[in-house]
Amino acid sequence: MPHTRRSLLGGSLAVPLGLALSTALAAPALAASPRVPAFARSGRPAALWGVQSGEITAHSATVWTRSDRPARMYVETSPSESFRYGVHRHGGPFLGPATDFTGTTTLRDLPPGRQIHYRVVLTDPDDPRRCGEPVRGSFRTTPVSRRQSVRFLWSGDLAGQGWGINPELGGYRVFDEMRLRDPDFFLFSGDTIYADGPLKAAVPLPDGRVWHNVTTEEKAKVAETLAEYRGNFRYNLLDHNLREFYAQVPVLAQWDDHEVRNNWYPGQLLDDPRYTVKDVDTLTAHARQAFGEYFPVTDLRGGRAEGRMYRVLRQGPLLDVFVLDMRTYRDANSPGRQTDDPVGILGTEQLAWLKRELSRSRATWKVIAADMPLGIVVPDGATDFEAVAQGDPGAPLGRELQIADLLRHIKHQHITGTLWLTADVHYTAANHYAPERAAFSDFAPFWEFVSGPIGAGGFPAGKLDATFGPRTAYVQSAPVANMSPAENPPYYGEVEIDGDSGELTVRLRRQGGGVLFTQRLQPGRVGQP
Repeated sequence: MPHTRRSLLGGSLAVPLGLALSTALAAPALAASPRVPAFARSGRPAALWGVQSGEITAHSATVWTRSDRPARMYVETSPSESFRYGVHRHGGPFLGPATDFTGTTTLRDLPPGRQIHYRVVLTDPDDPRRCGEPVRGSFRTTPVSRRQSVRFLWSGDLAGQGWGINPELGGYRVFDEMRLRDPDFFLFSGDTIYADGPLKAAVPLPDGRVWHNVTTEEKAKVAETLAEYRGNFRYNLLDHNLREFYAQVPVLAQWDDHEVRNNWYPGQLLDDPRYTVKDVDTLTAHARQAFGEYFPVTDLRGGRAEGRMYRVLRQGPLLDVFVLDMRTYRDANSPGRQTDDPVGILGTEQLAWLKRELSRSRATWKVIAADMPLGIVVPDGATDFEAVAQGDPGAPLGRELQIADLLRHIKHQHITGTLWLTADVHYTAANHYAPERAAFSDFAPFWEFVSGPIGAGGFPAGKLDATFGPRTAYVQSAPVANMSPAENPPYYGEVEIDGDSGELTVRLRRQGGGVLFTQRLQPGRVGQP
């Protein structure tokens, strides 16, 4: 029998009847199955899943790739896009089945504040002369001068609620739009996959159209095994827009719930017939390992228990980004009426770390990247709550107690230039928090900006809890629940810090629609209304 596309994939990828994939989408699909055909193994290793960069500092960076077979990874860097001069080779790891053929290489001794071009080369581990085709990428190292401006984007929630890669619409086109903005990095604010969200090949839309998804074996059911979680991360990389975006824009990834399962918390036992594995901690271990394998986060490689999601990215004198983990250390979702809640949503160790690092920070701006909002009420069932707020407008209770402690610390330590960025709720908004409007008033005013989804269902805006005095300056949301990206285009946010004035500008954006809202903030001043 001749080798057809289906026989190459070994059943890993299924395409809706009559729907042809573009060449860009089709190429990496050959690597979607771990069952590489024997005739393919005679070739050279290929990085069909593209490249990523992350953990960018003034003098170092981490580069990621995945091979289609066992290989040795090398990275070459140059200040020249043509690689005509200044080429340095950085040795990398062996890529094998233990890490699903993924790996990272740390680049060191880089010049600060410069554009760095790199190319990933994969070689046959048994014959280094057999090299695959180099895959190129680029990034900018962190500036050391206060005069050098910084600009980044953020959003979250990809391939959720049944809306995956639609070739008829060009796939995840929002990533091409964001790539053309040429940001210094992208803050991926959680729900980077939907491991609990199976995809159907075709989904009817209210107006009579049909949404067609690229589908794979791993996206046909909820993820439970390590292989299924890995397949969920591979799924998004089928999209050529996302691969090209990652090749140009470093990613700073955090997780929320859908990397594991909707609304999960440690120790949870599932009452969900879709799962044969009921222990969330087992699912979390698989998801954590896959997350560390598919993003350039070296502290999580191999699923190390001591590795952690929360960390700080220092972007020179103007910016520090504090990436929170509001999943791993939280207590159980509940009505949130406790008068004492030391665990809260961050856990005691993460809260102490955040206080300490905020106090140490000398950056003009301190962005707190939260995977969940503070004042927006996010229910979990009929009586429990999923985020911080629980709808009681009075004094802090439950998880609000921990946030009140943090906000009090920021005020009393005279920490200026803080603002919060989040996603999770599937709409975009700008919320200002002020003590004169709040039941708890021992804090300095601040802003919280919300964006997303980047490629999932859109939802109506949530209610605000008055405990910390939020007021909505802007909001745009879907009128009904779970509107498709075809009807409710993706949202993303942009933060730009001017190197001369230190002024920070936040812009809420929408795919194809330009700027929806702009807020400018002055350095050294507490959150302006």
